[in-house]
Amino acid sequence: MAISLRGLLEHDELDLRPLTENSHRDGMVITWGAVTELLDPSQFLTGREIVLTTGVRQKNKAAQRQFVNVLAANDAVALGFGTGLEHDSVPQATVDAAREVGLPVFEVPYQIPFAAITRLIAEALNADHLKRVEGLLKSHQKLAQTLLSSDLDSMLEELERMLGTQVALTLHGEVISGNYDPAQSWHERPVATGLRDKCTLHIAEPYVHQQVVDYAQSLIGLELANKSRLRASQRHANGQVLEDLAGGALVGADAAARLGALGLNTQREHSVVLVQAPSQIERLQTLPLPSDLSSQVSAIIDGRLAIIVAHSKVQLSVKHLDEYLLAAGIPARVGYGGRYPNTTGIRWSYFEALESLRHGERVNEPTKLSLTSLLLAAHDVPLQDLAIEALGPLQEFDASHDSDLLLTLSEYLNRDGSVGAVAESMGLHRNTVRYRIQQISDLSGYDPNVTSDRVQLWIALSALELG
Repeated sequence: MAISLRGLLEHDELDLRPLTENSHRDGMVITWGAVTELLDPSQFLTGREIVLTTGVRQKNKAAQRQFVNVLAANDAVALGFGTGLEHDSVPQATVDAAREVGLPVFEVPYQIPFAAITRLIAEALNADHLKRVEGLLKSHQKLAQTLLSSDLDSMLEELERMLGTQVALTLHGEVISGNYDPAQSWHERPVATGLRDKCTLHIAEPYVHQQVVDYAQSLIGLELANKSRLRASQRHANGQVLEDLAGGALVGADAAARLGALGLNTQREHSVVLVQAPSQIERLQTLPLPSDLSSQVSAIIDGRLAIIVAHSKVQLSVKHLDEYLLAAGIPARVGYGGRYPNTTGIRWSYFEALESLRHGERVNEPTKLSLTSLLLAAHDVPLQDLAIEALGPLQEFDASHDSDLLLTLSEYLNRDGSVGAVAESMGLHRNTVRYRIQQISDLSGYDPNVTSDRVQLWIALSALELG
């Protein structure tokens, strides 16, 4: 442990002689020993050091008093005055001034070199530092061992014991470990995960920084990054099973066995939730889910995040998920299907969730399935190619002429072929709408006024939107 003023003065080998009353500073820890012969050494003092001098330049009482006042103003622990060189004894003016300002003074006999005093202080500081490092290393080992042998929750509990205060971990505002009360006062430390997840370590106030917290931050970040990589791998593997189920390649007992291996009890009712965020697919692969969905099976299928929900409070979970995605900065659409039992029910719910996404809202409720949506979900039908073949000429024309043929077609189909309704919704003259419909017919080869062609164009538009 670092040495105190009392410990220094009681060191027999140094034979230091106190000249003032020191009890008010006996326990004060010495941070260093500064040797100086300057009359004003204030710019070289940091506080809490022993100042050693022989008073070479302190030729008169005024200089001696000034020197003492400078030390007191800079929070020196004590003054050690070396005798036998410039002064045979410590000047009385120095002792009197020190008593006035409460600065302890001790005499350093001629035979005791200042280096012996500074070496003793340095050795004590070094021993103290070594003890802290050893304690820190043991804390590091304990935290790492707890994490490796147990889990993140256990590691944070161990950190709580070390700090003697509450610890909690949040991700995008969601509590993922510990008891976090927003009304309580917390010290917050960001945790880097290597991803764009906003993770925060909360430590209950009052908090005094301890180096073990820095190591804990690194361990937490590493653990969360490892979990994210594992999560991405699992979601892709789960997605293959769900894709086979949706495509009809997995049925009956085989489907039950494959889904059972994912942790799904196919006798229970399930609802499928889909998250669509094309620009954020990399984040969806690794994103941790909020607490009420974290135990559910998740998968990546067709560039979307699918969550197979077993509990009955699906609507609440979907609302919570939408809020969570907003907090994470992920612009997404969420759709979900109804709750059904067995493997066929999971497949049906998936199609309903897919159909709901076409509504274009942030949160989309399930609706009755259409034959069109089931056709669009088929993987063995080249609908995207057919859609591009039919609508590609319209896209090119719109791009080169800054026109709205695709929008006009969509409005025309959605309004049951009513020219008047399209004209009103788009603010156009009816003849303009009729002219555009003729352009669409000429460019695509399909006449929107013919029922069979209208169906072709509707499916092509739907496939284009879904893609």
